[in-house]
Amino acid sequence: MVAVTPILETPQAVPPTRRPRRLKIWRGAVLGIAAIYFLVPLGASFWYSVYNDQQGFSLSAYLDIFSAEGFGTSMLLSLALAVATIVLVLGLTLPAMLAVRISAPRLGPVLEVICTLPLVVPPITFVAGISMVLRWGPDYLAATPLWGTLIAIQNETFPMVLVLAYVVLALPFVYRSLDSGLRAIDVRTLVEAARNLGASWPHVVFRVIIPNLRTAIAGASFLTLALVLGEYTIAALLGYRTFPVWIVTISGANGQLSVAVSILSLLLIWLLLLFLSSAGSKRRSTS
Repeated sequence: MVAVTPILETPQAVPPTRRPRRLKIWRGAVLGIAAIYFLVPLGASFWYSVYNDQQGFSLSAYLDIFSAEGFGTSMLLSLALAVATIVLVLGLTLPAMLAVRISAPRLGPVLEVICTLPLVVPPITFVAGISMVLRWGPDYLAATPLWGTLIAIQNETFPMVLVLAYVVLALPFVYRSLDSGLRAIDVRTLVEAARNLGASWPHVVFRVIIPNLRTAIAGASFLTLALVLGEYTIAALLGYRTFPVWIVTISGANGQLSVAVSILSLLLIWLLLLFLSSAGSKRRSTS
């Protein structure tokens, strides 16, 4: 008998498809349009802050920022309000989301509606309600212990009423950030494993859950910080001089200085965003 060796067919080369190339072109076009949309106004603002007809090109607006009257106090006030808002909104949202996800999953949609409801209420309506409560509160609460609390939260040195208002405004963003982080891990399994090993609830929260939510907590903190540093309506209508209110006030006397401060604050927020994004991507790649 003659052995017949099978003839192996060489696989034919599949011609490259044009779809990935078209996707790259479309992505480049979209990114280019987005870059033009953001960079052209930013470049125009920078040129306005460094050039005028009298002096020509000058960086004096940027050099005068730190010596401007009211810059330090307004910046420190906004940063203090941001830190207090971050601590309070995380202290309220994270335990509630953990409790709902572990013990009562059916209440998840209810919690989601409550946390995203501030997106529906316009800020001007929200601040109108706050000012009305602060106006009639001392008259109706004068004979109760709440009168002193109502006066204390309106302290100009540290207006706690702004912290409470910012917590409400930041709820939707904090909820979405934490929700994405909780969906990425198996919370129930981690909690059951830690509890079976004898860990207490504080140990479970601070040593098991929170380390796995660092990226989500950092994103929620960044969004809250950006909201507080950019919120103008509530602080202005309630009569407090925060950093955004100071920028608008100084713009009437020195337009170049206000634009320079706005550009620096915008660049600072962008740098924080890039830092958090790179830290999150490095952590994911390491794990």
